[in-house]
Amino acid sequence: MDTWDAVIIGSGHNALVAGAMLARDGWSVLVLEERDRPGGLVRTEELTLPGFQHDVFSSAHPLFTGGPAYATLGPELTELGLEYRQPRYFSGVSMPGEGSAVFSSSIEENVAEAERLAPGDGEAFAKLLKDFEPYVQPVFGLMGTDLSTKAARRRLHRLLHDEDGGFSEFAHLFTRTARELLTRTFSSPVLRGLLAPWALHLGRGPDEVNSALWVILVQVALGMAGMPTPAGGSERLAQTLTELIEKHGGEVRTGRRADRILLKHGRARGVRVADGQIVHARRAVLASVNPDQLYLELLADVPGAVPPVIRGQAGRYRYGRGCFQLHLALSEPPRFADERLASAGEPHLTGGLDALSRSVSEATRDLLPAEPTIALDVPSTVDSSRCPPGKAVARVQLLDVPTRPRGDAAGEIDAGDGWTDEVKKAFTDRVLAVAGRHVLNLPDAILAVHVIAPDDLARANRNCGPGDPYGGSHDLAQSYLFRPLPAQPSHHTPIPGLWMLGAATWPGHGVNGASGYIVARRLLD
Repeated sequence: MDTWDAVIIGSGHNALVAGAMLARDGWSVLVLEERDRPGGLVRTEELTLPGFQHDVFSSAHPLFTGGPAYATLGPELTELGLEYRQPRYFSGVSMPGEGSAVFSSSIEENVAEAERLAPGDGEAFAKLLKDFEPYVQPVFGLMGTDLSTKAARRRLHRLLHDEDGGFSEFAHLFTRTARELLTRTFSSPVLRGLLAPWALHLGRGPDEVNSALWVILVQVALGMAGMPTPAGGSERLAQTLTELIEKHGGEVRTGRRADRILLKHGRARGVRVADGQIVHARRAVLASVNPDQLYLELLADVPGAVPPVIRGQAGRYRYGRGCFQLHLALSEPPRFADERLASAGEPHLTGGLDALSRSVSEATRDLLPAEPTIALDVPSTVDSSRCPPGKAVARVQLLDVPTRPRGDAAGEIDAGDGWTDEVKKAFTDRVLAVAGRHVLNLPDAILAVHVIAPDDLARANRNCGPGDPYGGSHDLAQSYLFRPLPAQPSHHTPIPGLWMLGAATWPGHGVNGASGYIVARRLLD
C-alpha cells in the first residue's frame, strides 16, 4: 500500500515547513499538490519578457526569516542554496506635495528621520518603540504557539492584564485603530503615511479595530529582519523546502488534487486523490486548506464526524479585500525625486493616511478606488540576476481593491461585470498614472506589463477564495482565538489525526511559516 506517516494536502510554504520538520525527525512524509509545482503563493516566473523573473504573488520574507521556522530550518536551507539579500532601507513613502521618507534597520536612523519630518516626532517614535519593548518577546513568542494551549492562554492573560487584575496598556493598544494611534502620536503627515499602509499588508485597514497593534508589530519585525528577498526569486524558498523534504526521505507529488479525507474508526487515516488513488496515513493528515474547503468538500461525505456548529461556521467563513498587481519589465530602475527611495525594499506611493482610509473604504464597498495606495518593490535592486543588465523588474501591488467590483469610486470605469479585460485595462491605466506621479521615469521605462487581478488570484489558488491573498478576512471577528473558526480556535480539528495549517489558521497572513511550525511541533511533542 501507498502508506506514509503523514500525508499533507497542499504545498504552500507552511505545508512544506511542516513536512520538512517532520521528515527531519524521521517521519515518512508525502505532500500532495494539485498544481504543476510546489509553493502555493511562493512562485517566480517570466511573466513579461524573457530574462525578467517576477515574484508572481509573494516577494520579500521578513516574517519568515524573523520567525521560528527559519530559526529551525534556516541552516539546512542555506546549505541547499537559499540566500537572502537586503536593501539599504526596508521601507519608504512618497507623498508628492508633502514629502518623502525612508526607514532602515537602524532605530537611530529612523528616529532622526522622524525628527526631520517634524520636531518632536523622533522622540515620539522612540517612545512608541520603548513602551512596546516589554511586549516584544511574549507577543512574538505567541506567533509560533498554538493559541488554544493552556500555556498560550496564560501568556495571553498576562499580556492583557496588569498586576492589579485590571486591563493592561497592551489590552488597550489591542483595541485601538491605526488612525487613532498615528494621529495622536505624530504630527507629520509623511510619517503617518509611512507607517499606516503596513496594516494593509496584514489584512487590516487603518480605521479597523486592532490595526494599531499591527502597525507597531510590523515596524518592530522589519526593524529586526529588514526586507529579505531570496536571490533568484521568492520561489527559491519553496524549492529548498521541497529539497529538504526529499533529502530526508519524503516525497512531493504535483498534479495530484486531494478529493476526500478518509476516516477509519473516526480517525483521519488517508486521502483519496481525484483520480481515485488512495494514500494512507499512519499518524496524521495535514490539510493546508481553508475551513470551507476542509469541512464542506474534503469531509463532505462523512456525516456525524464534523459537529454541525463547525459545518455551519465553515459555510460562513469570510474573505477580505482583494489584491491587484502589475508586474513590470523596465528599461532602467525606477527613479525618484528622493533618490533614497530607489534603495528601499518596499516603499509606498500614497496620498497619506486619509487617502488610504478612503481607498480602503471604497474597496470594502466593492468600488474600484479612485486613488489607490501602491506598494512598489523592485527585487532587481538587490538581485541583478532577476533581469538583463541595466534593466529592472518591479511589482506594483494594491491591497485596497474589491475581490469583485460592482462600481468605480471615480465614476470613470464601468465595473458592474467584475474584473473583465476592459476593467483590468482601464484600472491598469489609472494605477500607472498614479505611480507616474511618484516615479519620475514611469511610464516611459515600461517595456511590458503583466496584470494579476483578484479573479486571476482566485483561479491560481483556491485558498484565496474570490481573490483574497491572505486566505480569509483578518478582521477581529475572524482572528486570534476566532481563527479559523470560533468553534475550532486552533490547528487541531474535531477529528483525531487531522490538522489544519496555512493562512486560514493562526498566525495567518504572509510568508511566515509559523502555522507549519506550530503543527509540526505539536506532532513531534
